[in-house]
Formats: sequence, structure tokens, C-alpha cells
Amino acid sequence: MIIDDIIAGIDEGGPKSYYSFETFVQHLLKYHIENQGKRFLLSTELARFGDAFAPEGFDQFDGATLIEIKFNLSRLPIRQFVERSLYRFINEYTENKLEYVLIISAKPIPDKFLHRFYEEIERNQFPFKVLIWGPSDLNRIASKHRKLVNKIANNLFALRLSSAISKPVRDWRQDREEIIDNLKSCYKKGQFSLFLGAGVSSSAGMPDWNTLLNSLFVTYLTQEFDGDGAMGDKDISDLVARLNSIDEPSALMAARYLRKGLSKSDGEARDFIDAVTKNLYKLRNTKFPIDSELIKSIASMCLPRRTGAKVKSVVTYNFDDLLERQLSNNSIMYRCIYTDNESYDPDELPVYHVHGFLPEDRKSYDGLDNSTLVFSEEGYHQIYSDSYHWSNLVQLNSFRESNCLMVGLSMTDPNLRRLLDISSKNIERSKHFAFMKRLSSSEFCYETVSGKKSKVIDNIDTAEKFLERHHTLNEELMKELGVTIIWYEDYDDIPEIIKTVVRHEN
Repeated sequence: MIIDDIIAGIDEGGPKSYYSFETFVQHLLKYHIENQGKRFLLSTELARFGDAFAPEGFDQFDGATLIEIKFNLSRLPIRQFVERSLYRFINEYTENKLEYVLIISAKPIPDKFLHRFYEEIERNQFPFKVLIWGPSDLNRIASKHRKLVNKIANNLFALRLSSAISKPVRDWRQDREEIIDNLKSCYKKGQFSLFLGAGVSSSAGMPDWNTLLNSLFVTYLTQEFDGDGAMGDKDISDLVARLNSIDEPSALMAARYLRKGLSKSDGEARDFIDAVTKNLYKLRNTKFPIDSELIKSIASMCLPRRTGAKVKSVVTYNFDDLLERQLSNNSIMYRCIYTDNESYDPDELPVYHVHGFLPEDRKSYDGLDNSTLVFSEEGYHQIYSDSYHWSNLVQLNSFRESNCLMVGLSMTDPNLRRLLDISSKNIERSKHFAFMKRLSSSEFCYETVSGKKSKVIDNIDTAEKFLERHHTLNEELMKELGVTIIWYEDYDDIPEIIKTVVRHEN
């Protein structure tokens, strides 16, 4: 069959396969149905149920038909699918006088599954007829439009992006409200994990990566030239600034360079760790409260509710102990885990420091020397190359078993994206969420230098169209990793959104 070749070509597992199949079916049906002089509508709202709608029906469907697309229907628990999906279509039945719900599956559907499915449909007595199509049913349409089928199959991502961009313009904040409602629902279920990055610590004034590296460069050079009266502190700072401006070493390479320089002998990491820890906390900008609104909002998500704890685990890529301090202030029982032999009690919230842990007071924690510090190339390569490293397994387990909210992460780390890609193979649609900063036209088209604002892009209208496409492309790419973006323009938006989710549960 024609359709078998198409499905084999897109069957990579995970959301990418689903979205590719959805795009293929939507464009094939659009052509097929509009050729009959009938309307074919795509869902333009996140909250709208169904993937497409044929108000006048088509072929043997002689009335309003809602279309739901699945990649592998037979993998879904029948009763759960009926309760979570089909019951929602009753709203469409009332609003659009729905006659049929057509469910299309890319994978063949076993007769046993079909028998049990239709038994469940009959038992529930829906006010509309429910039918299922498998590959053979879809092939009857594909065989009538062979040239179109090849054209669609060769341009799936471009068509997907085009469809996303061509949808009626909506305020992205309105879309965000619908995404937040979905986030609330996932949080309420309780199988929920938090993934925290540098942006969380930055909200409390902790230094960014480059600031920390520069400080370590100064520490290294001060140590090297101690006693050299010809070189003062200003000279050292000037040398570091000049080296960075000319050489521009990668962050990981620079960290490796510093690790070798700050360790007194090969394999001795204590001096390096002490230097990193000292600089990490020394550089904190004390103008920022150490218990920032963002950190407090994250801790509030971790508070147990009457129905039990909603957050099952926290995975952090940060070295510092600022979250732990806030958890203690909120009397939340937790356990820091930074090696593969740590364990926690059922009543404790596990906080996994997957890139290493550098608390300000090291005496309060045991076994810190056994932690892998992912600060330089060596540590990063060790984790990246070892599929069974405990930190990789922890992240994979969270991605597979939970809905995850990612806060303060740029989402560019190759290992994180690799693990998301691996874990998404057994899901169809996005199940995780990530806060990402949305570029406004004002900050994109203007820059401020020495307090003076100047225009760097002349055509503002073109820039706004470009940014809209840029954000849409990012949304589609993240969907393939199983992640839905929650856009924000101001950092203060994040704790307010998190507080909204928590208030929903109380």
C-alpha cells in the first residue's frame, strides 16, 4: 500500500512521528474533501477538541464529522481513551450538531482491540457515531491522489510550519493561558517533576557562567603570580578581559584549563572545587534577595497538599544550595542526591544535583567528594558518553514517568535535548513544559549602549513578522522533543504563573 511506505518513512517514535502523520492526514483530507466542494477546517485553538472538522461531512459521512488523529491507537487503554477523549467531544456535538467522530490511526488496529473498543462505545451510548480508520482505509484516499501524496510526504515539516503560521493571528498571551490550564491539570494529577537551570539561581543574584569563569581566571593568575610585585590586581583583571576578548575560548574548554591550573597535581580536584565554591558564593549580587520570588514560588509547588505531594522530584543543574535553604524555611522534608549511592525516604522530596553539588557549608553534607562536578569538559564528557550514568537515568526516568516543568533553562544543552529525544519515543504528544523568553520587537529592533537607545532594524513590520515565524518554529521544534513552550517577556512573569498553578490546587 502507498500509505505503508509513508508511515514507514516517518515512524521514528515519539511526538515527531505523530506530528508528521497528523500533518500528512490533514493535508491529504483537505485536498480530498475540498475537491468534493465541502469545507475542511483545522483546529485553530489549543482548547478546541479534535484535529480537524468537516462540517458537511465527506464520502460516506453524511453529516458534520470531527476527525481525531492518532499514531498508534491500539497502544492506548480503551476505557481511558473513551473517558478522556470521546466524552470531551460532546461539547462539539452540542455546538456543531456533530454526527460522526472519525478516529484515524497510522498503525494497523487488531480485530480484538476493535471489538473491545466498539463494545465500550456501545456501552457509553454517545450521541454521535464513532468510527475508526486504519492504514487500509486511509490508503483508499491516498491511492486517488498519488502525486499529491508524494508532494506532502516530501514537505512535511515545511507544511506543518506553514499551517502553524497561517492560523488566524491570536494574542500569544491568550494561547499561554490555555497552556497554563493544561499545566494546572498535570500538576493536580501529582506525577510531576521540576527541572531547574541557571535562571533560577540568577534570580537570587548568583553569578552567570562567564562571570564565574572570569573570577576563577583572576584567582588562578593571582595564585600563579603571587609575590610578583610588578603585577597588581588591576593588571590581572585587564589580562583576563583581554584574553577573553581576543581568544574567546568555549566555556567548557576554559573550565578545563582552569581546573588544570587550580589543581596542584593531576587528579587532585579539591583545590579546584574549593576555588569554585568560594567564587560562586562570593560573587552573589546581594542586591537580590537570596529568597527570590522565583525560588519561593518553586518551593511552594513542593509543599504537600491534602491529597499528597504533587512534585515527586526536583532535578537541578545548579551547583548552589539556595533551593535547599528555601525548602528548609518552608519545613519541607527533602534529601539532596548528588551520587549514585544516595537514597531517600518516601516522605522526603528528592533533589537531584545531576551536575554536582557545591553547598556553601560543606560540613552539613556527606560524600560530596564523590559527586561528579560537570563544570568542565571532563565531567561533561563523562556523563554524555555514559548512558548508564546515574544522572542520565534519573533524568530519563523523570521524563518518562512524569510531566516535567523546566524553569531557568535555555533548552540548548545537547545532553538534555538528547535525553528528551530518547524519552519521547513512547509518547505521541507533548507532555512537558518549559519557560522560554519571547523576544519583543522593541528589544529586537533597538539596542541600548551607554544609556543611549538606538535603532538597529529599520523595518519594524518585517521584524515583527520574522519574530512571529521565529517563535512558531521554536514551538514546533520543541514539540518534537515532547515539550510545550510557555512564553514570557519579563522574568517576573514566571513566579506569578507558578503561583497561579499552586493556587489552583489549594
